[in-house]
Amino acid sequence: MTKFTGETVDSAIEKGLASLQLNRVDADISVIDEGKKGFLGFGKKEAVVSIEPRPKEVVEKKLNQAVGRIDDFDFVEYSENDIKADKKALDNQVEDTKESKQVDQVKSDSKNEISTGLSDEEAIEQLSVYLTDVTRELGTATAVTVSEEAGKVMYQLESTKKGQLIGKRGKTLNALQYLAQVYMHHLGKNRVSVIVNVGDYRQRREAIMERMAKQSLRKVRDTGQPVFLEPMPAFERKQIHSILSKESDIKTHSEGNEPHRYLVVELKNN
Repeated sequence: MTKFTGETVDSAIEKGLASLQLNRVDADISVIDEGKKGFLGFGKKEAVVSIEPRPKEVVEKKLNQAVGRIDDFDFVEYSENDIKADKKALDNQVEDTKESKQVDQVKSDSKNEISTGLSDEEAIEQLSVYLTDVTRELGTATAVTVSEEAGKVMYQLESTKKGQLIGKRGKTLNALQYLAQVYMHHLGKNRVSVIVNVGDYRQRREAIMERMAKQSLRKVRDTGQPVFLEPMPAFERKQIHSILSKESDIKTHSEGNEPHRYLVVELKNN
């Protein structure tokens, strides 16, 4: 158990996190003694907390939970209702992993941190640190570079284990994307849209989406029958819909339940 002291509980926690180079979300925090202010300099007692790195399994559990919900997430169109729903979902995740009062402390501290609202620059920098910490805990040490692209903030992840960061059919990367966007909306004052990429994966997927859209367009027009595409995340379905929306005789809609929801392409007169 690693103990840290400070004039207040908050200052002790901040000192401990800085010393261990951890974010609150990645640490197990327990308040041992809340301390005393004293009177006229007498009876003053410093607050004492213990801080330990959260086990890798907990981080992986969060990521897996995000994988389960990523198919409902569209990082291009993200409404206030979506933000509220995700805040509630993350609160539920904290409850699911609660083992002691220390989790309540983390939860309370996180809410206070969110309510302050960071500037865009501060939030962008904090998210970069968060992604570095999460990928390190997953055993994939990653260098994170940040740039701006088409009005969105691009987080480029470089690692020797790119395949592990991307995951099967992009599930892990999409989960990181989800976590990053929710984290940004919780932390910042403004609704900054972010994209998380590994290598050229996003660019390759965009090319695949465009090719898939054109192939389905030809098939629908040739046969007159609907085309049912493979299950894919909401933002990829939206890419295909955006491409085909320019065709006056074509319409698209989604069917099925997540995570197996898919896009249907058909003629409008059908």
